[in-house]
Amino acid sequence: MHFNPYGGSAAALAAALVNADPRSGPEDLLRLLRDHGYKPLGALDAAQARELTDWAARLSPVFDHTPDQVDLVNALLAGTASKPYISTHDQRAPHLHFAPENAPTAHRVRAFTAAGLAHAVCDDPARLGRCARPDCRTAYVDTSRNGRRRYCTTRCANRVHVADHRRRHHTDRAGAAPAGQVR
Repeated sequence: MHFNPYGGSAAALAAALVNADPRSGPEDLLRLLRDHGYKPLGALDAAQARELTDWAARLSPVFDHTPDQVDLVNALLAGTASKPYISTHDQRAPHLHFAPENAPTAHRVRAFTAAGLAHAVCDDPARLGRCARPDCRTAYVDTSRNGRRRYCTTRCANRVHVADHRRRHHTDRAGAAPAGQVR
């Protein structure tokens, strides 16, 4: 599925913030933003880092497939008080901004991620999810062609499949007759 920049990269950044350690400091969060291609970057102080970790806690329930998903995203959008406009900064092609370019980084990230989740929910809300492996609550944005992703990574999927195989194999062996005997 092809997402626009807000529905794709912004929603992916929202998932990354949800998955980040809530004790992340300014440098960790700036690295996370950089790793997800968020530009332009500005300074991020301790108060803004706390603001982003608090924001991540508000983003989190959107990935849970609850009946109030639209209401949750609308509350996020209202919390950003965004005013969309077209920007052409840094010789880039015209693109949408949901917060002023000179606003603090945390403010811009909040508007960006709220808009991204709104686009994703409008395109296909089932594309936002949580890993199906027990004990893993990692949030993800499903950008696969068929939209059937259930795990955050191949590693989690493999763990589940190996555990299922071992359980079936153990069950099969437990019901089998001892070697040399016929039941």
